[in-house]
Amino acid sequence: MLALVFADRLGAELAPLTEKFSVPMLPVAGKELLIYSIEELVAAGIRDLVIVVTAHGEQIGASTLGDGERWGCSIRYVLSRGEEAPSDVWHRLNLGEGKALLVLRGDVMRTPVAGEFLEQAETQAGNFAFCGHEDTRGNLLHLHPDFPNVSSLLDTLRWESPSQQPEEGHCDCEIGVLNSLEDLPAFHRANLDVIAGRFPGLSVSGRIVALGLHAGRGAKVYSKSLKKGVAYVGANSRIHPEAEFVGEVVVGRDVLVDRAATIRDSVMLPQTYVGELVEVANAIVSSNYLIRVDTGAILKISDAFLLGNLGGKEGRSSTSLWDRLTGILLLVLSLPLWPIAAVAAGFAGGAPMIRSKILVGNRSPHSVTESTSNRFTARHWSTTVPVLRYLPRLLAVIQGNLRLVGVAPLSPKESESRTEEWQMVRDQVPVGLLGPTQLNLSENSPLEERLLSDAFYVREQSLRKNLRYLLQGLKMLFNGAAWRLDA
Repeated sequence: MLALVFADRLGAELAPLTEKFSVPMLPVAGKELLIYSIEELVAAGIRDLVIVVTAHGEQIGASTLGDGERWGCSIRYVLSRGEEAPSDVWHRLNLGEGKALLVLRGDVMRTPVAGEFLEQAETQAGNFAFCGHEDTRGNLLHLHPDFPNVSSLLDTLRWESPSQQPEEGHCDCEIGVLNSLEDLPAFHRANLDVIAGRFPGLSVSGRIVALGLHAGRGAKVYSKSLKKGVAYVGANSRIHPEAEFVGEVVVGRDVLVDRAATIRDSVMLPQTYVGELVEVANAIVSSNYLIRVDTGAILKISDAFLLGNLGGKEGRSSTSLWDRLTGILLLVLSLPLWPIAAVAAGFAGGAPMIRSKILVGNRSPHSVTESTSNRFTARHWSTTVPVLRYLPRLLAVIQGNLRLVGVAPLSPKESESRTEEWQMVRDQVPVGLLGPTQLNLSENSPLEERLLSDAFYVREQSLRKNLRYLLQGLKMLFNGAAWRLDA
């Protein structure tokens, strides 16, 4: 048997989520929407799938679903202009002859009933059968190979203005729960219904951290975070021990929830940062979008201290919990050096022991305007011994103004003096305490030389290289050159 799955919604009703996700790739309780349909079909014994997609087909196909091998099935893709009448798409298909056909939409959520439906449909008289719902877009259609008029039935699945339910062919099988995700509150509700067990036949994957708390692979979350209700935390997400979940909460993959944040009855989409002390209630959060499902308000938050994107497309948009915790550890380990630095600064010839300088970093929690939102005050000891001089910048790491590894911080004047495109490349990554520019070049090196070094770092950066720079910085403690007075 062949399954024909329509997943070609354009999703204007789900904006701004569709700026980042195509509708069938929207995550629901840790799993892309279309995958629910694929798993339902495979469980029903269907191994040959044709999926109708829009221009987002490349995202759905090659980068996410592939050819279906991971589910033990074969998937091929057919392009649609988006929300076309299924009958129009049908006329362009060449599915072969002699095969029964199961047709459904893959961009809605339904009770998984394909297996039960097929058992009834194959014994039912007539050359077609359907398992229906009041909203016909949730229907499942079973068509025998010799069915003469496919088009009229297919248009019951049309996204816009579907045709009426057929008068014949209805099976006893019923779709118990259907969520067409017709708007943002419906998407919010679908996520919470799955984790709360209100979607019969669907369960939450992942390990059980505590009663009511599930977590995906590589996620770090503490049982005490769930104060009341149920929650799901997606793969590789990090939840601060002092963060709190209340009610029903879904956290997507690669999400960072910082200290003392409170999430209540909300959905956090992948690659989102939630800042310290931030409270989110009855909302969908996608990067820096805050969507209140109770009031309908859609807010784009410009302060990355509150909400931000961790996907790498918005540059230095948020701090890193790992960097900050490591910064605290390094600060503690470096405490024996601070008295030495104070003595060295005391012999600086009448200069203040600690100097200050305004630099452009990643963010400032006290910003009041866009133009100063990433400026911070960097302090250093008045000594020319490199290892001792920059010890106070560990405080900037702890405050989130610097990462441990990144491009070198610039002064506001240096940052504003850049005019060429290659000089802006450095803005794609965070500003750091350590990096090739900081380790290998003097602070007095020409600006162009430092910018060029930063540009090379951006193009070649990787986790392995960042760890190498961190190790190189630690080795400097045992390097005689790092303890000599600079000329």
